[in-house]
Amino acid sequence: LLAVGANQREDDSFGIVTFNLYHDKADWPARRLLVIDGLRALQPDVIVLQEVLQDDGLRNQAEDLAQVLGYSAYFISIDAPDRTRRYGNAILTRHPVSARDWTPLRPLDDSRTAGMLRIGIGGRALDVFATHLHHEDTPAGAGKRAEQLADLMAFIDRTGGDAPRIVAGDFNIAAGRPELAALDTAGYQEAFTHLHPDDPSPTLNPHYFTDNARRIDQVYLQRDRLVALEARIVLDREGAPGTWPSDHFGLYVRAA
Repeated sequence: LLAVGANQREDDSFGIVTFNLYHDKADWPARRLLVIDGLRALQPDVIVLQEVLQDDGLRNQAEDLAQVLGYSAYFISIDAPDRTRRYGNAILTRHPVSARDWTPLRPLDDSRTAGMLRIGIGGRALDVFATHLHHEDTPAGAGKRAEQLADLMAFIDRTGGDAPRIVAGDFNIAAGRPELAALDTAGYQEAFTHLHPDDPSPTLNPHYFTDNARRIDQVYLQRDRLVALEARIVLDREGAPGTWPSDHFGLYVRAA
């Protein structure tokens, strides 16, 4: 683990989980119990979720998990609030929220968004940004991700305050790929890579992605403002045979 800076005490640390829910596929009622048990054991301060769904007969998954775990939920979607079926991302926290915002990411037909919460933890503010980028690992897909990252960075510049910043989510590309250089240039450091530079552990569940398991779920900390203390793969345990929390594993980061 890295040493904590002179102005940062380890007892001031906080935990964040990013996790792709896989919406309602693969027996959501059974997976839901595994997700609840895993998150309850971790007790993170912040939970960033992707592929969150609500539909006729399906309560908004983020709001459902938040109620069970004792968190508040901020659900972000390009789908109009009056629609029955809505799909998007969410940020959950068990701390006070003083600001929130969101934006769609181009191209607008890709259903991608970025959201933010300003959270008070231990007497200080923290800006948490969440996103889920385009999925195709092709030159065209890379172009869409680059456009979405440009929109994300502009959103962060527009809404971020003086508080330290975190950017978390499903980037649909492995850490270190050139498409993510915008984050490094803007002063962010990917926590898992920083602490475990030689660890190839994936967040794509190999049970689902037998030939292409990669770590595409990431947490970026603002360099010189936050220090990574711990980063590990979570929500990676099978329940009943063939039942996993998701087609992704989660990523837990503790920082100060």
